[in-house]
Amino acid sequence: MADRERDVERLLTFVDAVVAIAITLLVLPLAEVGREVQGGDVAGLLRAHVDDILGFLLSFVVIARLWLAQHRIVSGLVRQSPVVVLLLLAWTFTIVVLPFPTALVAATVHDTLARVLYLGTMTVSSALLALIARVIGRDRSLRDTEAGPDHVHATATTVAFPLALAISVVFPATTYWPLLLLLLVDPVVDRLRTRRARAEA
Repeated sequence: MADRERDVERLLTFVDAVVAIAITLLVLPLAEVGREVQGGDVAGLLRAHVDDILGFLLSFVVIARLWLAQHRIVSGLVRQSPVVVLLLLAWTFTIVVLPFPTALVAATVHDTLARVLYLGTMTVSSALLALIARVIGRDRSLRDTEAGPDHVHATATTVAFPLALAISVVFPATTYWPLLLLLLVDPVVDRLRTRRARAEA
């Protein structure tokens, strides 16, 4: 059991390292931009590269949110399984890829394919987290807690991404504002659970 626990720790450390590296790499283009400043015109430089800066902030927030969700899901994991390993590796792949479509959306606000790649990558990443939560939740031997991870929130988030994409494509003027639907996921799921608990009481 101790060996297996060390294997899990190594796996999760690897995943965390991949996320950390992905986030760190996001800022490298901005470091290059900083060298372009001439005559101390920092304000002009920032205006010229506002899309790059917004793209960095967007990627950082999205990756951080996905990592926090992943962290909650695997917090009780004490044993690994081949399925969990494969799903976590696939999830790290989406994290590594995400800066590319984010750069595309920052440079081409109204390009439909860029939106599909960006929101599609996040949808796949969220769907993988929902699958990981379900696998860990169904196999009691993988975790040290009685209750499994909450796969309902992860599934609801996965549904919110393609919904945001559909709104963004049908109504291009909304750009990426439909992503704010993600803020409604937790309150809606919690309210539905409360109503269900009251109905069963």
